[in-house]
Amino acid sequence: MYELDAFLTHAINSLAGNNAAIDFLMIWVSAIGVPLMVLAVAGQWWRQGDRDHTRHVLVATGLSFLLGLAVNQLILLLVHRIRPYDAGVSYLLIAPSADPSFPSDHATATFAIAAAFLMHGMRRLGIWFFAAALLVTVSRVYIGTHYVSDVLGGALTGIIAAIAVRAFYLEGTRFDRLITRIL
Repeated sequence: MYELDAFLTHAINSLAGNNAAIDFLMIWVSAIGVPLMVLAVAGQWWRQGDRDHTRHVLVATGLSFLLGLAVNQLILLLVHRIRPYDAGVSYLLIAPSADPSFPSDHATATFAIAAAFLMHGMRRLGIWFFAAALLVTVSRVYIGTHYVSDVLGGALTGIIAAIAVRAFYLEGTRFDRLITRIL
């Protein structure tokens, strides 16, 4: 299985270094993709329409994001996978990271956002966030900092976190009304 992972990682990363504009774009997406998605989520707080539902989705999204990243920290205690550039699989376009490779926090964060929107019925925004999540995760492999399985594992963590939040943070409860009526 490692051979397939290394092959796919190398295939995506081998595109790096051939076009300065695409390299710049992928580095930029990798660096600023998550903060831009978080700002896009936060900006929805004042959205018109079904304000209570929208705010519930935004809180659920934030909880999914945080839960996914917390689970990643637990995984990192058990899994110490070296980065693909340290294994000679990829060419690194950015500064090296001291953290283990698996799972990708970027993939977890972006897929938690997309999954939360999709699961709570905000399909149009969810599809845009899903497209952005795909771009961010591909950029992480392209720039050489993650294996394909790292971003797949991170995406799965983010989706599972969104499922857990959807199951336990229910719309219309007293706690939900308290949180969604702030501001």
